[in-house]
Amino acid sequence: MISPAEYILTLSCPDRPGVVAAVSGLLAGNGCNIIESQQFGDRVGQRFFMRVQFAGPLSEDELNAAFAALAPDFAMEFKLRDVARKPRVLIMVSKFDHCLNDLLYRVRSKALDIEIVAVVSNHPDLRPLTQSNGIDYHHLPVTQESKPKQEAEVLALVEHYQVDLVVLARYMQVLSEELCEKLAGRAINIHHSFLPSFKGAKPYHQAHSRGVKLIGATAHYVTANLDEGPIIEQEVARANHSHSPEDLVAMGRDVECVALARAVRWHAEQRVLLDGHKTIIFPR
Repeated sequence: MISPAEYILTLSCPDRPGVVAAVSGLLAGNGCNIIESQQFGDRVGQRFFMRVQFAGPLSEDELNAAFAALAPDFAMEFKLRDVARKPRVLIMVSKFDHCLNDLLYRVRSKALDIEIVAVVSNHPDLRPLTQSNGIDYHHLPVTQESKPKQEAEVLALVEHYQVDLVVLARYMQVLSEELCEKLAGRAINIHHSFLPSFKGAKPYHQAHSRGVKLIGATAHYVTANLDEGPIIEQEVARANHSHSPEDLVAMGRDVECVALARAVRWHAEQRVLLDGHKTIIFPR
């Protein structure tokens, strides 16, 4: 017996009575079985958010048509994805390898259900690590003068590989406003949470000199406002007077990996819904 296809539906709309009933009624009326359902009504913004995972006999096209017919009644924005289709991810990285290596390991161990289709870097250093995992590596050097051309090549790769998500895994270049706009809602960055308190070189050494008590990292969507995009996940570790600057750097690497991996997994599983400058997260 062939198992029915499994889908994830996410939606947002003005908060009003009947949304849940309409969605569940549509699914039940088409022979679908709800596996997981989460919802949130924002009393401040008067907006409703919902994530439903379900199985059923209809095709993706049929379901899209059914929800497209329902959407106008509720001014509803929705997305539907077949669970069987893994999100296609392009990773951008410079010389620091810890986040890239962590993501590669999580994919190999099946802890992260994505397909890393390519890695782009402005340095050649991480080619051996990437290619040892059977993944294409594209070395695209960048200078201030060549930035428009280099970013055009990045976009060409996004199109070529049919990329769903771009992950900046310690990519030490600022994306242009134009590229940020073209990747809006489908690019995730990771940075240490000392920004903007500790700017410039060696932020962990600066933090050590100030006696910080928490080491942190923030994963967020990329926007034209540097490191100010909607936050997806944050992670911290406690620090004390006995930790050296090198200890803080090592702790920082760990929390960066954890925060980024969670953000990528939640995005891939459509557990992140944008609400203006913030996010609604429906974790497992």
